[in-house]
Amino acid sequence: MMEVSLDKVRRLREETLARILDCKKALVETKGDLEEAKRILRRKGIEIARRKSGERTAQGIITSYIHHNGRVGTLLEIHCQSDFVAKNSEFQEFAKNIAMHIAASDPRWISAEEIPGKVLEEEKTILKAQAEKEGKPNKIIEKIVEGRIKKFYSEVCLLEQPFFKDEKKTVRQHLEEFIAKVGENVKIHRFVRYQLREGQNN
Repeated sequence: MMEVSLDKVRRLREETLARILDCKKALVETKGDLEEAKRILRRKGIEIARRKSGERTAQGIITSYIHHNGRVGTLLEIHCQSDFVAKNSEFQEFAKNIAMHIAASDPRWISAEEIPGKVLEEEKTILKAQAEKEGKPNKIIEKIVEGRIKKFYSEVCLLEQPFFKDEKKTVRQHLEEFIAKVGENVKIHRFVRYQLREGQNN
């Protein structure tokens, strides 16, 4: 078996949050290639998240975050499967980071599935009109609209937004990595974001 340096294992763990043993196995498999090892761990994280996605989440916490200027705040309800994980400091830190992300990035929904049909149809109509105004050929307008809708999702849906602490990954990918790490299903259930409204009497 190929030997891998502890520094590489440590670095891979810091960047992926995967278990040390999994990091070592991935590095051995890729002969020390960090980027390929990350891809292997990423695929494993997705598989674990998919297997866990249907499992009941009966525990969890409600956490909050108030930005230091006192003008933006978030309340977040996040679920897990066991009381042990709910009380774990890593789970609480994960929840706090998601609350901070919501305060910073202002998503409107958790996922694309939550967007009301009327809102989605209105957005598609606007995007189609924009493409037509730009003189795009009719045969590719639908593909253009489809691409721009994905961009819309990345702006308004929490899970599709670039994670504020590492914009190379989405919040969904960060969640999948965390599920793989704790070994049980974790769901972002709901959130409320508050922003101070100035100059209003009521």
